[in-house]
Amino acid sequence: MTLSSEPTAILSHLHRADGSATFSQNGYTVIGAVNGPIEVQRRDELAEEAAIEVIIRPAAGVGGTRERHLESIIQSTLRQIVLIQNFPRTLIQLTLQITGTPENETTGSKIVQAGSNLAILPALLQTSNLTLLSASIPLSTTISSVAVALILEDSSRSIIPHPTLLEIQRADSVHVLGFTSAGGLLIAESEGCFSLEDWDDIHIGAKQLCCGTSSEEGMSDAAEAGPGDMMAFIKSTMQEKVANDLSWKV
Repeated sequence: MTLSSEPTAILSHLHRADGSATFSQNGYTVIGAVNGPIEVQRRDELAEEAAIEVIIRPAAGVGGTRERHLESIIQSTLRQIVLIQNFPRTLIQLTLQITGTPENETTGSKIVQAGSNLAILPALLQTSNLTLLSASIPLSTTISSVAVALILEDSSRSIIPHPTLLEIQRADSVHVLGFTSAGGLLIAESEGCFSLEDWDDIHIGAKQLCCGTSSEEGMSDAAEAGPGDMMAFIKSTMQEKVANDLSWKV
């Protein structure tokens, strides 16, 4: 089955949360819910800023080391964009429930965990971003992210955006890059072997996919064939939400 890399999102559909979002892309679906700022336990209280708690629940079974690793990445990322100084001695709690994973292209069965921990990270980051926006939690910037795989075969090199499970298994390295709305690199996670030249081209191509910046280098051809500007998708999603919220005025 060919997976669609076109993203889709639904906002504010959970009524018992301060903010919520469901994001789907490349076979992964994640539901996010955030509550906060709320009262924090004394042991977790920070005197001058808000504490951020991230909980990831897998599609099946209970969370383990993989989920704890992803939680730490997302938590450190969110602390850079949430205005935590505005809410001292409080807690912002974000829960991410994985509800869909891509099918194994050889067996047709659903996979619970991919070979790389990074495969699902972009979906988790996009969901986190949209969930915080849904809750109107003050942010210094918004983020977008993309996964790319590097495959080296003989003398040729392929940089593949939104890689499938089989492409990740074949890849020499897998990368997840996240950018701010101003185009600054906020997060870079990599697994595998690659050169500095490879990294430069991956950075250029990933920035084009996330921020829509034009480039003659990297994987510009692949980016034109992909879903396009992720920041533009986030903006259009929020514009649609605001229009629906204000529809009663029409």
